[in-house]
Amino acid sequence: MEAYLLDWANLLLRWLHVITAIAWIGSSFYFVFLDNNLLKPTSPDLLDKGVDGAMWAVHGGGFYNPQKYMVAPQKIHSKLHWFYWESYSTWLSGFALFTVLYLFNAGTFLIDKTVFDWSPTAAILTSLAFLVAFWFVYDAVCRVFGFKKNGEAIVAGLMIVVVAFASWLACELFAGRAAFLLVGAMIATAMSANVFFWIIPGQKTVVAAMTSGQPYDADALAIHGKRGKQRSVHNTYFTLPVIIAMLSNHYGFLYTAEHNWVVLFVLMLAGALIRQFFVQRHGWHHGRAKNPWPFAALGLMMLVALIAWMRPAPIAPVALPAVVDVAQVVQVVEQHCVMCHGAAVQSKGVRLDSPQALQQHAQAVYQQSVVTRQMPMNNSTGITEQERALIGQWFNSGAAVR
Repeated sequence: MEAYLLDWANLLLRWLHVITAIAWIGSSFYFVFLDNNLLKPTSPDLLDKGVDGAMWAVHGGGFYNPQKYMVAPQKIHSKLHWFYWESYSTWLSGFALFTVLYLFNAGTFLIDKTVFDWSPTAAILTSLAFLVAFWFVYDAVCRVFGFKKNGEAIVAGLMIVVVAFASWLACELFAGRAAFLLVGAMIATAMSANVFFWIIPGQKTVVAAMTSGQPYDADALAIHGKRGKQRSVHNTYFTLPVIIAMLSNHYGFLYTAEHNWVVLFVLMLAGALIRQFFVQRHGWHHGRAKNPWPFAALGLMMLVALIAWMRPAPIAPVALPAVVDVAQVVQVVEQHCVMCHGAAVQSKGVRLDSPQALQQHAQAVYQQSVVTRQMPMNNSTGITEQERALIGQWFNSGAAVR
């Protein structure tokens, strides 16, 4: 019953996490679009109001006229909406999902003893330390270099090094699947922390000063806008690397690769470059930025190079009978799968301890052990290529109980 309830918690939290992530990332992409398309108005009435950028848009049968003020308008006539719960709910649901799936099952999902043999408690504490440490390092780099000459280039270069090191260290300590997810989670934690510690507090300080009715120093308030903008831009470039790190746990060939940390790092760097293309293309169309296609080309070239580098080596053909008897597959499954899918433990509600049960789940067994190669988890039971081929031949020949 406990495993059954955990499966439901996993499903519902994953659903919630995807919904909130869509809301957060969608609003982030939209505001980047606005920042690059709101042009300085020429209309005197807009200029008198302090409008710094405006545009007209049509969507769903309605016309919209978004306007941007560099600090705050002279008067806010209607409800002021704060964009922060999209971020907070995404992080909270993601951390809850991480807890249910990885921390509650650290011995299975966090630890791969062939990579690093340690206790579940140590693995849990270290995984949490990754989330916290990355935020402090990133925040310190931004504080020290963020507003200096060429500061953004320095921040970008240092964070590329930090993320590369974190990718290597995570893959040296944790199971590959967990390592990929953890690196994505640490970056996502920094993104949400940017909103919580810098963006929203700065905006609230500005709004409070502007609406207090008391004299204020506009130049002093401007730093809050600069800091908020800086962290918001960083979040934009973090987005695609985080998404690919999160999606990677569905593709075993990525996190089980020999140099899996390189695979993760290249995927994330390519994502950041492609995101730069989408950010810069709006400015390019308005003549404010250089052609962004080199960024997209470089990102795509990195992906193509990664695909070529990771191509599997030819496997010597294995002599197998035209039709594999289910009894042969039962022997393989009993040795490698039944400890998690038997009478005592029924992970994901799946039992494989009889020929009938094996036939019932033949499609899933074939997909998980042969196609995606995600099972056995971290190949902890040492299933061989010949045994995978045997399962594949059994499935392709009809998966019948004989």
